[in-house]
Amino acid sequence: MLTQWSGGGAAPPDNLPDAPVDNPPDASAAPEFDLAHHGDVEAVPGLIDLAVNVRQAPMPDWLADPITAALGDLARYPDSAAARVAVAARHGRPPEQVLLTAGAAEAFVLIAQALRGIRRPVVVHPQFTEPEAALRAAGHRVERVLLDPGDGFRLDPARVPAEADLVLIGNPMNPTSVLHPAVDVAALARPGRVLVVDEAFADTTLAPGVAGEPESLAARSDLPGLLVVRSLTKTWGLAGLRVGYLLGAAELLDRLAAVQPLWPVSTPALAAATACAGPEAVRAERQIAAELAADRDHLLARLAALPGVRVVGRPASAFVLVHRPGAHAVRRALRERGWAVRRGDTFPGLGPDWLRIAVRDPATTDAFTTVLAEILEG
Repeated sequence: MLTQWSGGGAAPPDNLPDAPVDNPPDASAAPEFDLAHHGDVEAVPGLIDLAVNVRQAPMPDWLADPITAALGDLARYPDSAAARVAVAARHGRPPEQVLLTAGAAEAFVLIAQALRGIRRPVVVHPQFTEPEAALRAAGHRVERVLLDPGDGFRLDPARVPAEADLVLIGNPMNPTSVLHPAVDVAALARPGRVLVVDEAFADTTLAPGVAGEPESLAARSDLPGLLVVRSLTKTWGLAGLRVGYLLGAAELLDRLAAVQPLWPVSTPALAAATACAGPEAVRAERQIAAELAADRDHLLARLAALPGVRVVGRPASAFVLVHRPGAHAVRRALRERGWAVRRGDTFPGLGPDWLRIAVRDPATTDAFTTVLAEILEG
């Protein structure tokens, strides 16, 4: 069952009940969405892919070499110790505050399975649908807080029910590309609540005068019940390798690790995690984020010249969300012309008039928007 809401360090793990408790009844009219639909379904071979938010670039040697070397060590079971130390050092945390996972998707499954005593889970939408899908699969009854496109999908912490003991939100959010101020996201943390912040795209963001990732909570160990989910698959093109991690209090991570399969992260993926946590990777990420910002500005300028196409919110990541009446038909026409974009009607809070478009290089953007203009004129 779903409940639809349209308006308005220290922490909780040990305070949570051990068995599921029914959420407040409601919600008869919550619409259903295909939560299992993702961009890879649309980016079939033969189409130019603007549906998947994974960077398409050659792998640098400092990342490819350790992954390749790890292939010679596959007879041994994976040992995550070195990768945990490297990831912890990157975020200024002790290793016990890091849990490595087979991508961010596994992290959401662990949260849903380990925290079965949660009474009132709330997911802030529109966002990546796997967190809600994982909760529902584990038997949780999920409430939704829908951010308002008329307000640029801005987060108002007061709209999240005070009684929620699990809150999930992305920052920046997928598919809106909106980056919320860290102070607003941090305001959702409180004793007795687990706050899950999906920062899968945090390394794609940039802000003037900020040396690192603006608005990230990855280094915060003072907020009660905070879990930060990170992914290494987006910027470094490692979607097929499956590697990510969770940051949070050791006691809370221990609960999640207790339901995790043995050796969940492969030896090559651990090598990638170690490499991507190093200073060379961090420097490269900042340069990539700067290049991405320029490419995003170019895409936004081209879209602004098209009739009836409106970018909603202030994009901060590797994709933009656009509203255009009849977008579902536009998407089909784009496919016929060889282009894949992400449909919006599988995201709670959106509908058939929304499309998500990945940021690519200017030449690809120019070719895409030329085709899109022809379709709109037709």
